Order: sequence, then structure tokens, then C-alpha cells
Amino acid sequence: HNPIKLNFFPAFSISLLLISIVLLPSARPAAHLLWLLGIAIHLGFTLYVMKVWIHHEGLEIHHINPAWFIPVVGNVLVPIAGTRLGYTEISWFFFSIGIVFWLVLFTIIFYRVLFHQPLPEKLMPTFFILIAPPAVGFLSYVSLVGGLDAFARVLYFLALFLTLLLATQYHHFFRLRFFLSWWAYSFPLAAVTISTMEMYELTGKNGFHYLGAGLLFLLTLVILMLLYKTFVAVSRHHICVEEG
Repeated sequence: HNPIKLNFFPAFSISLLLISIVLLPSARPAAHLLWLLGIAIHLGFTLYVMKVWIHHEGLEIHHINPAWFIPVVGNVLVPIAGTRLGYTEISWFFFSIGIVFWLVLFTIIFYRVLFHQPLPEKLMPTFFILIAPPAVGFLSYVSLVGGLDAFARVLYFLALFLTLLLATQYHHFFRLRFFLSWWAYSFPLAAVTISTMEMYELTGKNGFHYLGAGLLFLLTLVILMLLYKTFVAVSRHHICVEEG
């Protein structure tokens, strides 16, 4: 019932959905099974977490942070494989949950950031999670509607703007001590990179091709840095330490 740690448990079902997306081109039956398992578990997590939010008496505004997106907005991943597996209506069901509650949480999180105390140092990297909902939402939406339209562009360019906004604050993030929360840099950057490549495929404009290549290079550097820092932290017994 920890109001912060609770939101990380749905990362398990999100992992199943991501693996199903990767396996779909080469191992469709396995991808299908993982997708069905992933959506069932993730729906259960979403319902449980939202029930805790509604009935938890100790929740305060300082408890909210971008990690709260994980249980609810993870639903927008479902259509990426779901549409190709033929589950159109189920995909719309999950997409609707994710997009609507993303807007609700986005508003609350910005209110918390602007008018209350800054996030604790170890949670600062979770700001990058802000990029993921519109970036993944873009990929899911174009899968659902079969092409590029005005709303798809809004989702993509919002993700791109948030990436630029966080990039201009790089000096704040470089000064942070290493925590496992640094891995929050990886998935959102991967999502906006893939979204940019998809924009190139849909529009044929070379600008998106070059931008996608640049983001892919940046993502590769970030992943290598995270692997190195994690290895060093493990060797020095600086992670998985009981909090005081």
C-alpha cells in the first residue's frame, strides 16, 4: 500500500505486453499468449491501483509523481499488438482508459510540480516518464485508425516537445546521484525514437529520418551509460539497500 512503490508493480504486465510486440513478427502464437496474459494482468493491476487511490486515506499531493502513469497509461500499449492480432474493440477499450486517465494525471502532476515541493532526488529521473504516454499513444492510435491524422500529430509533437523540454534541463539530471530510477530515462526515449521513425514511414519526410537516427544514437548512449552505472552500483553494493 505504499503510495509510491505501488505504481511500479504493473511494470510486470507491461513487460509481457512489450515482449508480445517484439515476438509478434516471428513467433505469433507465443506473442498472442503473452498479449492475452498481459492484458488480463494489467487490467487487474489497473483496477486494484485505482481502488487504492480512491480509498487510501493517507494520500497527499506530495505522493504523486510521474511514476503514477505506469499502471493507468500502460493500457495504451495494448493496441500496438492487439490490432495486428485482430482484437480491435478490446484495443480501443484499453486505449480509452490510458488516454483519458493520462490527461487527468498529467494535470495533477503539473499542479504538484508547479505549486508544491520539488520531487525527491531519487524520483527526478521519473520526469522522463512524461514522454511515454503521448509517444506510445501515437503508436497505438495510428495502429487503431490505420494512418496519420490530426490527433496522431498532436500526440507525436507533444511527445517531441516534452523530450526537448527535458533535454534543456540536462544539467539538473547529470548532477543527480545514481539510483535505479535512472532507468526511467530508457523506455520513454525508446518510445519517442520509435515514434519518430514511424512518422518518417508515414510521411516520408527526411527530417524525421535524421531526427530518428539522432534519437537512436542518443538512446544507445543512454542505455550503455545505464548499464555501466548499474554494474558499478551493484559491485559497490549501492542498490537494493534497505531504506532508512
